[in-house]
Amino acid sequence: MLMMMMHTTTVAMLTILIMIMIKMISKKSIIDMNKSSPFECGMNTISYKRLPFSSHFFLIAVIFLIFDIEIIMIAPTIMTMKMSLTNTWMCTSFMFITIIIMGLYYEWFNGLIKWTQ
Repeated sequence: MLMMMMHTTTVAMLTILIMIMIKMISKKSIIDMNKSSPFECGMNTISYKRLPFSSHFFLIAVIFLIFDIEIIMIAPTIMTMKMSLTNTWMCTSFMFITIIIMGLYYEWFNGLIKWTQ
């Protein structure tokens, strides 16, 4: 146990020492605002405003990802059809598809699927 603690301490000390040496030797120690800004056609950027972000687009992307993952979860049910009982397989598949359809109906009812607002 003592040997393991010594090795851990030695590795931590060497890591810290190397990080300090790299920081001291590094050429880029002073951050210049003009050098860190993007260069576009030789013109200075006047404003640093961010582009407007569409939260509606974000919601549609999240909905797409959720339904994409659900399709990936449905795909193995075809392979398990041979190994399980027909009634059990039908009940499980029906419940899973019902939950997906209920989620779609909820999103449709709340207006999340409308492309224009």
